[in-house]
Amino acid sequence: MERMDDFLIDFNRTLDEAERRLAGVTAAQAARPVEGGWSAQQILGHLIDSAANNHQRFVRAQFTDDLDFQGYAQEQWVLAQHYDTEPWPRLLGLWLAYNRHLAHVVAGIAPETLSQPRARHSLDRIAWHTVPADQPATLEYLIRDYLGHLQEHVAQLVAALAG
Repeated sequence: MERMDDFLIDFNRTLDEAERRLAGVTAAQAARPVEGGWSAQQILGHLIDSAANNHQRFVRAQFTDDLDFQGYAQEQWVLAQHYDTEPWPRLLGLWLAYNRHLAHVVAGIAPETLSQPRARHSLDRIAWHTVPADQPATLEYLIRDYLGHLQEHVAQLVAALAG
């Protein structure tokens, strides 16, 4: 497994590359459906929701002995926040700022906290790549899983908007 320093470099590189590739997206491109009926704006909104939910998970996990967190109704969150009417540059700026802050938060987590096995967790339900409920999980796994989910959607956006 890559070291956390390398992970953070990858995280920040992902954000920088996404900014470079998504900054020039037009309002018409951002509004066009991409996958499952969601527009690029709504997918980016989903990533903002993911950042918001995982932010509190990353912080709370530093003060508890478990990784037991609530999920959230992704479709409802996207619809309730009307991301499809938000200007693309504002959404992109919020997403970038939130994730740069998350990278900062992650950089400050003690290595022993990242690697502490947690027997009780909800990663069998909330993770992108789930962990069986009967196997321990770590905060480091949750954080790496978060970035994998983010990278998957960014690649999806870049591919769809380039076409």
